Amino acid sequence: MGCILYVLRINKFICMRTAEFMNSLGQLDLASYVNVCVDFMTYAPREDIMEVGFNTNSGYVYIALENGITIASAFGQEVEYIITNFETGEEHFCETYNAALNLKI
Repeated sequence: MGCILYVLRINKFICMRTAEFMNSLGQLDLASYVNVCVDFMTYAPREDIMEVGFNTNSGYVYIALENGITIASAFGQEVEYIITNFETGEEHFCETYNAALNLKI
């Protein structure tokens, strides 16, 4: 029974964090969130998600994937695909998911 209560507490925490995240977004940020979700479901539905978030410095809403590609959109605009070299900090922006996959190789 203790294990079930633990899982329920974790689920409640995740739901609270999700609601907090969604409530923190403005109208254009929500539009960006929808854009990145649609692109994720269209091009990378089987990829593992590392993080979903909002960068207050850039205005990007993003889904960072375990494969090293970040799907991002700012101010309700079209989605961009970002590849980051974590050793140098250099970022490469691609217009398509396939271009990002090819750049990674």
